Amino acid sequence: MNEITAELNYVAIAPRKVRLVADMIRGMDVLRAETQLLFLTKRASHPLAKLLKSAVANARNNFHADENDLIVKRITVDGGPVAKRTRARAFGRAARLRKRTSHVTLVLGTKEKSEARNLKS
Repeated sequence: MNEITAELNYVAIAPRKVRLVADMIRGMDVLRAETQLLFLTKRASHPLAKLLKSAVANARNNFHADENDLIVKRITVDGGPVAKRTRARAFGRAARLRKRTSHVTLVLGTKEKSEARNLKS
């Protein structure tokens, strides 16, 4: 089966913070990952949940895949453009603020037959 991909670009959250959430769902099946993201109290969980739903919709509509057989095969978080701002500091000085953005790529795959047996037992 082909790999099903979905991308989320220019998320206004630093990649370091998004990676914490992405690492939690990597390798999980889709239903479990969706539940995990729903109850997670990190700000990055909402955009990643939307991305996961988009990838599942791609799988359903484009490849006629069953949602129960899908797993999060790969999820990568890369840095996007950095907006540079300044903040006033003491004695007339200015400090540099770097507002970071993220690009997230999610790849779904299907469970192997041996994996499905191991999960049931």
